[in-house]
Amino acid sequence: MTKRAIDILGSLFGLIFLSPLFAVIAVWVKLESAGPIFFRQTRVGLNGKEFRIFKFRSMNQNAENSGPSITTKGDVRITRSGAFIRKYKLDELPQLLNVLGGTMSLVGPRPEVPFYMNQYSSEQRKIILSVRPGMTDYAAIELRDEESILASYPDSRKAYVEVLMPRKFALYEKYILNHGFVVDLCIIGRTILAIFEKSTT
Repeated sequence: MTKRAIDILGSLFGLIFLSPLFAVIAVWVKLESAGPIFFRQTRVGLNGKEFRIFKFRSMNQNAENSGPSITTKGDVRITRSGAFIRKYKLDELPQLLNVLGGTMSLVGPRPEVPFYMNQYSSEQRKIILSVRPGMTDYAAIELRDEESILASYPDSRKAYVEVLMPRKFALYEKYILNHGFVVDLCIIGRTILAIFEKSTT
């Protein structure tokens, strides 16, 4: 209950404090390319319940139908505004709406699409889906250059399943077995620092 209360307060504060930034990004996305401001996609959440995740759209309209589901660095479907907001993880900010609505938490394993969630074993899924998915976690920090990593492999989908997913699961399990208020605060702090470091490189 404490975690949920923090999620509600944190997401409300974030949505209010960041509303001017939301407006700027929304206008930029809309002016640069045709299509909706938000990208919504089905993900798997707590106890296996599916939900629709919100992101600022960073790719051309109908990009899901014109290329692979895995995005790598240099993907031609990514717009100019999309490249910028993806670099600084600003495309993820609308997930504060998911947090407020209760389908996500500020901190927790990143939610997967059904196809990739099903690549985990039943025991792994049981562990991952025992908590609400989050906007950030250990994996989001340590694998923040995921698109660059995948770009170094000839088959990005295979690399995601065989290379990244095992690493992600280990980090998900680390969080789930030891999560708590202090751990969450540390992860949020590390996430902010990682974004700041990205902006200076």
